Amino acid sequence: MIDNETLKNILEDNGVMLYDTELTEENDQKIFRIYITSKDKITLDICSVITKIVSPIIDTNPPVNGQYFLEVSSPGIERSLKKPSHFKNSIGEMVKLKTIHAKKYIAKLLNASDANIIIEDKNKQITIPYDEILKARTYIQW
Repeated sequence: MIDNETLKNILEDNGVMLYDTELTEENDQKIFRIYITSKDKITLDICSVITKIVSPIIDTNPPVNGQYFLEVSSPGIERSLKKPSHFKNSIGEMVKLKTIHAKKYIAKLLNASDANIIIEDKNKQITIPYDEILKARTYIQW
């Protein structure tokens, strides 16, 4: 399997950044997803170009045994936040969080360090360590 550092370097050499990877199964089919970002908008054309570049490399180092499908896409407007870097790049945005204490927040992300985040909820600043976050994503109120 290709390691994230190698994948990251290949993507950066081609003008995009690695946001995350995911190995999932849908309808009995294995899917390896690569989420990419850039300073500019991620388009279908960019995803197609990156797929053509990455596919032969990943085929020589498959992420899973057996048949799988490769998908390259943007993480989307409401993107999953898993790593400190995801939170750091989302400072100033609204986030939706669920903690291990069964608390749920829709709040503004004020700050993010390597250990925790600070959100503003109902005019109150709350510090939450990463190890207490079960699920987090950016949030757009429609």
